[in-house]
Amino acid sequence: MRKITYMLSELRKEQLTRRQASNERVAEVSAAFAAFDHALDGIHREGDNELVREVMTSADFAYAIEEFVQRKSLPGYQRMAFPFEPLVKIENNLPNYLEVSRYQNRCGVDDLEYVGEKGQARPGSVHDATKRTLQVWRFEKQFDFSHEALVNDDIGYFEDVAVKMGESPRRTLEKYVSRFYTNTTSIARIQDGGALYAQNGRLTTARISEARMGFGQRTDDCGEPINADLAFIVYHRGLEDTVRTIQNSTLVPELATNAANVVRTAFVGIKDPYMTGTAPNLPWYAFDDPNNSDGIVAFVLARRSGMPGPLIIRKKSDMEAVTSMLGSGAPMAPIFGDFESGDIVLKVMDAWGTYVDGTNGNVYDRHGTYYSTGTAA
Repeated sequence: MRKITYMLSELRKEQLTRRQASNERVAEVSAAFAAFDHALDGIHREGDNELVREVMTSADFAYAIEEFVQRKSLPGYQRMAFPFEPLVKIENNLPNYLEVSRYQNRCGVDDLEYVGEKGQARPGSVHDATKRTLQVWRFEKQFDFSHEALVNDDIGYFEDVAVKMGESPRRTLEKYVSRFYTNTTSIARIQDGGALYAQNGRLTTARISEARMGFGQRTDDCGEPINADLAFIVYHRGLEDTVRTIQNSTLVPELATNAANVVRTAFVGIKDPYMTGTAPNLPWYAFDDPNNSDGIVAFVLARRSGMPGPLIIRKKSDMEAVTSMLGSGAPMAPIFGDFESGDIVLKVMDAWGTYVDGTNGNVYDRHGTYYSTGTAA
């Protein structure tokens, strides 16, 4: 108790000195603390003890405790999430880290031809399948903490760090999926399709209608129409108000007429917080639904079988508590770390992959994509 009283006395005198208090005031406080210290010995001062009562009830006394002693860990920032799942087809059955192959017939057989009386039908042809390869890779990060750091954490700071370690693989995966369509090779592959696949216009009701027309004119590898449809608009976070305006306006918001807004319910908007751009030239994408029955899959997220999600792994302590040199020991708690340094080692790991090609980028099927640079007014 005397140590605490002495520390509080020194802190209070230092505080008064910084405030340029008079010497009389400093001496008054010193005498008050000395009286309190004497009271601990049962030695009571004769006469007025007003000074002790003033120190014990003063707002300054409480302020010193709060200022110099109280510590609190505040919640961290809330991360902006990217709900990418509707944009990809998830294949979670890859057996290992080697390439696997997928085949799809992207063309029908020949049309029938008229054959006259006693005529013989000409031979038809069947197109070969389109091959795509998938592969998964490991993604990891190791975190080392000293034994002392964890023991000294009296405000639960590292509990919050553990939560953020769990969020790290999800954030990394979101960035990974975002790069499926924002990398330059994928963009070039989409733009190679011409006006039915890409444009430069900023996001408006009319530009969404143009994208829908592009999807409506898609054909298979034999030139036959296919059921491609615009289901999602993926946009830069700077276009959030634009998307909301389009979706909540019964009339075309860009026109001063009574033209009906026919696209307001035709798509689901998904904000990609990792998409880059400088206002007002902000890019946007349109995608088909890869999880419906039309067979058009723009992007694939691959996962290894038996590992559908991230893992947080901790290294066991290699120490034992013993009572004799040769007797058996009891394992030490993980917080004691390793024998040499006392470090506690954790690792966050996950495994995922996709389709990668030098020409197509990560575009598994271009028929399900549409891109705009957003540079033209």
